[in-house]
Amino acid sequence: MKKSLLGLVLMFLVCMCFANNGVAAQKVAGSGNNNVAVVDVEAIVKELPEAIEADKQLKEIGQKYQDSLVKMQQALETKVQNYQKQKSMMQVAQQQQEEEKLQKENQALNSFYQEKFGNTGELAVLREKLLEPIRAKVKKAIEEVAKSENVSLVLSKDASMVLYADNKLDITFRVIDKIKRDK
Repeated sequence: MKKSLLGLVLMFLVCMCFANNGVAAQKVAGSGNNNVAVVDVEAIVKELPEAIEADKQLKEIGQKYQDSLVKMQQALETKVQNYQKQKSMMQVAQQQQEEEKLQKENQALNSFYQEKFGNTGELAVLREKLLEPIRAKVKKAIEEVAKSENVSLVLSKDASMVLYADNKLDITFRVIDKIKRDK
C-alpha cells in the first residue's frame, strides 16, 4: 500500500512538473495558443488502410504458423500416448531411445515456436517491417499538424502519464485529416 501511494505521489509530482513546464512554455511564447496537445495514435492507425492491411496480413500468417504448431503438438501428443501404452512392454534401452526421440521432437516444437513467434522470430520481424513505414507516416503527420498549429509538445492520449486532457487539446482528427489529404 505504501509503495502504491508513493508511486501515485511521484506520478502526481511529475505531472505537475509537466503542467508547470507547459504553462511556462505558454508564457514564454506569449500567445494564447495551446502549446500542448494530445493525440490518440490508436484512433489514427485504425483509419489507415495500410495499417488495416498490415494487421490482416499479420493475422493470416500468424494463423498459418499457429495451425502448423497445433498439428505438431497433436502429433507429439499422439506419440507420447502410444509410448505410454507400449512402455511396459519395452526394454530399458528401447524406452530410453523412445524418450530421447520424444524429447528431440519436443525441442523441435519449441524451436519452431521461437522461430515463428519469439521476440526475434519471423512474425516479429515482419510486424516491424510492416509497421515502420506506418509509424513514420503518423509521426510526420503529427509533426506537421503540431507545427501548423504552433504546438510545441504533443502527448499520446493513451500514455499512462496523461491523467487528464481537455478535448480542445486533442489534435487526433486533424492528424487523420492531414494523412488523408496527403494521399
